[in-house]
Amino acid sequence: MARPIWSGAINFGLVTIPVELYSATEDHTISFRQFERGTSDRIRYKRINERTGKEVAFSDIVKGADLGGGEYVIIEPDELEAIAPGRSRTIDIDTFVELDDIDPVHFQKTYWLAPSKEEYGRSYSLLLQAMEKTNRAGVATFVMRGKEYLTAVRAGDGMLVLNTLLFPEDIRDPAKELKSLPEITTARGKEIEMAMSLIESMTDEWRPEDYHDTYTQQVEKLIEDKREGKEILAEAEPSEPTKVVDLFEALSKSVEGRKKRRDTPAASAEESAEDLDGLSKADLDKLARDLDVKGRSKMTRDELAKAVADARSAGAA
Repeated sequence: MARPIWSGAINFGLVTIPVELYSATEDHTISFRQFERGTSDRIRYKRINERTGKEVAFSDIVKGADLGGGEYVIIEPDELEAIAPGRSRTIDIDTFVELDDIDPVHFQKTYWLAPSKEEYGRSYSLLLQAMEKTNRAGVATFVMRGKEYLTAVRAGDGMLVLNTLLFPEDIRDPAKELKSLPEITTARGKEIEMAMSLIESMTDEWRPEDYHDTYTQQVEKLIEDKREGKEILAEAEPSEPTKVVDLFEALSKSVEGRKKRRDTPAASAEESAEDLDGLSKADLDKLARDLDVKGRSKMTRDELAKAVADARSAGAA
């Protein structure tokens, strides 16, 4: 059972709810160590003084703020600690905003909030249900592990959820970062209608359980295959960009492919393969899941299309 990483209280108005904070996410990325090629020798890093070439003890290292031109201001660790904010005991909601008004670019990390004791369940439930009905998020700041966070407290799936938010100064201005901003041209009438039709045909319910970290699965397979001395197969090349002159044709084929998929219950392998031409790899992956195709997470788009076509043909037989 996970331990809370912070405990305190939520305050809104004169209502105080003692809560505990739990991390809602975890990282499944596979980590690697470094070795010299052709050997089993680990690569390790040392803290080296670039002038003397000698190793420096961690306790003798201080931080330096770069002022430019080779000039630095040296900061001692205790000087940083002296100005660090103290640990927050409360999450003080000072305003509520429409949840949909918060641009997703601000969202950073997700945490669960739970009442610290059963006796606080009533007030916790009250805030949760009120936020569900109003679709509001409570905006607050609090300090955790020596760092101040801007947060949005919102209703989740039967729980209060706290999202840390990026401050405005943390978000880059695309006009300053991009070589040039995209020039938005007016779409042609038939093209925009066809694109909207394609979007409608591809619209479905949000089911996060349908999606998985396939890259990590591929890395795990690579590690296992190399351990067993198997041949390593490269992933297929990505699709070529659609040419402007072929845009309407590509949209038309995509919409037609979606219609055939929806209206045709079963077909021969050859007919099925043609129906799949206009589908993306994500579409094919959904079909493969519905048909219970084994090993689909490791297949290229073309392999998925063939496997789906074969499964459809077998199902119709």
